[in-house]
Formats: sequence, C-alpha cells, structure tokens
Amino acid sequence: MLNIVIFGAPGSGKGTQSKLIAEKYQLVHLSTGDMLRAEIAKGTEIGKKVDALISNGNYAPDNLIVSMIEQEIDAHKKNCNGFIFDGFPRTVAQAKALDELLEKHGKKLTVMIDLHVEEKLLIDRLLKRGLTSGRADDNLEVIKKRLEVHKQKSLPVLDFYKKSGRYASVQNSSTIEQNFEQIVHLIEFSICGF
Repeated sequence: MLNIVIFGAPGSGKGTQSKLIAEKYQLVHLSTGDMLRAEIAKGTEIGKKVDALISNGNYAPDNLIVSMIEQEIDAHKKNCNGFIFDGFPRTVAQAKALDELLEKHGKKLTVMIDLHVEEKLLIDRLLKRGLTSGRADDNLEVIKKRLEVHKQKSLPVLDFYKKSGRYASVQNSSTIEQNFEQIVHLIEFSICGF
C-alpha cells in the first residue's frame, strides 16, 4: 500500500500533481483544502468556523483537520491501494498525528514529496488562479499572508520528514508532465530502492 504526502507552499502544484499520482497508482486523493471548501460551500458549522480563518490566509485548527483525515481514512481503508495526502500535514503536530493514524491501521507513510517553487512564481501562479477560481484567498494580500504562515508553521514539517528518512524534493517549476515524471521516479525509488 502506498501512502504519499504531497507538500509545498500555496501554488506549488500539489493539487495538480496529486490528481495525476492518484490516477496512476489508483490512490484515494485526500485534499484538506477541497474538504474545507466543501464544508464552507455547504454552510456547515465547521465551514463557518474555518471560512474566516482560511479566507484570511490562516490555517484551520490541527484537531479539526486530523479528525477530517481520520474519517476519510476510515471510510476508504478497505477498498483502496493507499492515499495521497494533499495539503496535509501542514504542521509537525499533524505529521505526528498522520503517523499515528497510519500505524493504527498497520500502515506507514511511503514518502513525503516536497514541491519546491520560487516565491515569485508561486505568487504569479496564485494571482492567475484567482482570476478563474473565484477563491477568496487568491488575492495579493492574502497570498502574502498564506506564504508567511506557510514559512512559520509548515517548513518545520520538512525537518520532521528529513529526520525520519521519508523526504524527497522536486523543483516544480517546469511543465506539469516533466514534474510528474520526476515525482514518479521518486515514488518508484521509495518503493523499490533503485
């Protein structure tokens, strides 16, 4: 069973690459951003609570995110080849919780792939996406806040995975196809060791 984390700053291509990986390896794609936006669209209590946070560039609380992921793992664990975690974990606490959730089911994380993109390109990508997405968080003020929050809260996650030998990195600034080819190579290496 494959269990992969796709990590990167907002605009790094996590969603795009996660969909391709999920299709190639027949994995369940779990995007915390998609889950939270769905809750907001439905007008649920959770949606109302997180809307103000994420539309201003902040993260939803760890316990809420971990609970949502746990429900999804439980719902899909019997009928899948594994999971691609897109936008999760974003904090060290979430990374530790993911290890515990997987261990509870006798599984482990295969690899965490860091999609590295220069900040100027991230901002350009997000501004372009904002023109078509309708997402409230794709404007320059919120983008800058999101990138700052990412640096403060998410970058320590890289060290967590580096220390455990489950870290791999891709410079995600060429074409989608070229980046995907590099990612597949990293996944295959993580599985086979060559």
